[in-house]
Amino acid sequence: MKNIAFYIASRYLLSKKGSTAVTFITWLAVGAMTVAVTAMFVIISVFSGLEDLNKELISNLHADLTLKSASGKTLKDFDKINSVLKNNKEISNFSRVIEEKVYISYNGKGDIAYLRGVDSAYTKVNPINKDVFYGAYPSFKYSNEVLMENSLDNRLSIPVPSTSDYATIFMPKPGTGIINKEEDIYNKKDILVSGVFAGKDQLDNYIIAPVELTEELLNLPKHSAYQIVIKLKNPENADSVKQKLISSLGKGIEIKTKEEENAAFWKMINTEKLFIYLIFALVIFITTFNLAGAIIILQLDKKEQAKSLISLGFPLSHLRQVYFYTGVLIVILGIISGLILGTGLCYFQQFTEFFKANETLPFPVKIVGKNYLIVAVTASLFGFGISWAFSKISKDYITKN
Repeated sequence: MKNIAFYIASRYLLSKKGSTAVTFITWLAVGAMTVAVTAMFVIISVFSGLEDLNKELISNLHADLTLKSASGKTLKDFDKINSVLKNNKEISNFSRVIEEKVYISYNGKGDIAYLRGVDSAYTKVNPINKDVFYGAYPSFKYSNEVLMENSLDNRLSIPVPSTSDYATIFMPKPGTGIINKEEDIYNKKDILVSGVFAGKDQLDNYIIAPVELTEELLNLPKHSAYQIVIKLKNPENADSVKQKLISSLGKGIEIKTKEEENAAFWKMINTEKLFIYLIFALVIFITTFNLAGAIIILQLDKKEQAKSLISLGFPLSHLRQVYFYTGVLIVILGIISGLILGTGLCYFQQFTEFFKANETLPFPVKIVGKNYLIVAVTASLFGFGISWAFSKISKDYITKN
């Protein structure tokens, strides 16, 4: 009987004979479901692309693991930390970092900047040298050669590269008491800008310099570090490596993964993604009322046939299944055609970059397997639920005059 119910439902949907109005409304419901599924799949795929784009934008800002002191700025017992990190086989590279806010002046112009002192291994952890579009990354032969963020360099109009145009960095000195001379207020160093990099809104106003320069400006001993950034051989093992390092180094050390360093940023991205999903889930839910209308029109149009089936002993429960299966087939056709169309549009955008967020940046799209599942499950839940609810007809409705 169940097979008969499914066969009748498929005939109602696919048969060329019958009411033109019913056929039109039925395929209109399929079309509406197709459009809603396509829109949801494309938008979710765009957000998957944006997620990868954001990861790329912040890839030079935070490492796989960042190690800091739990109390105070400077890491204590650096030799022990260095030994533990070198002996950990899951660590690919690590670099020590000292970062402070400074004042930079050139030719009567001044600005506040962030000075990030790094050692020569820094580019193996965060390949910021790949973002240099003018000049060159510092050679680290001299402590006063620096890399500057593009907008900061433009504001100060510092020539790049140059061997004679020096800018000056001022680092305030901590302390109390009476100020007798200029040296009591701050340390200062002349610097040469060897290259310029794009900050990408994440490293605005940054200066990348040899760590020796920051040690001199802050009067720190050699091999000092505010933090150590770590590159893992397998970034997916970040949590397990973090726990091992904490057990080896003790509670005086604070270690954060890349996700923890960017917790607020990723929370914002995930919240936006959730709201977009809920909005398009609502669109699909509204679309399913076309499906409800198609089932009701089908029931009205096929009422005489239903009477004949009931008279021949066809159970009412199986007649309900006929309408339910009709709705299910409409939903399945809409999902399949919507996913195919959505995939086609995504590939079109990937290869042509036709749709752009601005003049230079095309909307990023990433086709992910789980997006197919998310869209299919969402459409199925609403579609099957509506089909079940509107297939519940009574025997009195069929048999009354």
